[in-house]
Formats: sequence, C-alpha cells, structure tokens
Amino acid sequence: MDIREINDEYAVSGQIAAEDLDEIKALGYKSLVCNRPDFESPDQPRFEDIATRAKELGLEMVHIPVGPMGVTADAVTAMVDALDTLPKPMLGYCRSGARSTAIYQQTLHIRG
Repeated sequence: MDIREINDEYAVSGQIAAEDLDEIKALGYKSLVCNRPDFESPDQPRFEDIATRAKELGLEMVHIPVGPMGVTADAVTAMVDALDTLPKPMLGYCRSGARSTAIYQQTLHIRG
C-alpha cells in the first residue's frame, strides 16, 4: 500500500484489500472512497467486500467509480458530497491513485 497525502483531509492510494483496513484505521483514516469500478480487472477485490470489513471497523465508505469516461460531473458532485459529509481524514483509492487524485482536484473548483 502506497498512501500519498494530498493534504490534511485527503490522501490517495492504489488498490487496497480488506486486509489493509486495520492498518488504514491505525493510521488515523476515518473514511474511504473507492473510485475504481468493480470488475475492472479479474484480480481486484470487490467494493462490497472491502466495505463490509470497513463497516466492521467503524470506517465509513462510499463508492464513486470513475470509469472509461473519466471524471464526470456526476462523479464530482458525489465526491463533493462525500467530502462534505464523511469524517476526515479520508483515503481515496483506485488502481493506481491517479483517478482518486484527479477527482479530488476537480472538487477544489467547487469547494474552493
């Protein structure tokens, strides 16, 4: 797991697994956002499996997939809502962290 801090409220990572969540919680993250669509690759864990373990640990989690169409207006709106309502710090993840970074950057135009 390669967590890269963007600022005090948000960091990004490549794909995580349910087994990583204990460490993520120990690092102080309070919520997660998955920006990777399910079934993008055959070896990727499903969102539901990670979300189930996150809930067991008291972490909040949302799924805002960014697929082949790139970062859409609807995805940015959902990300703004997540940033405004979920506890921080938040960890966003996708395959490499690039989409999670891109969608966060798009929210800056709206959130200021």
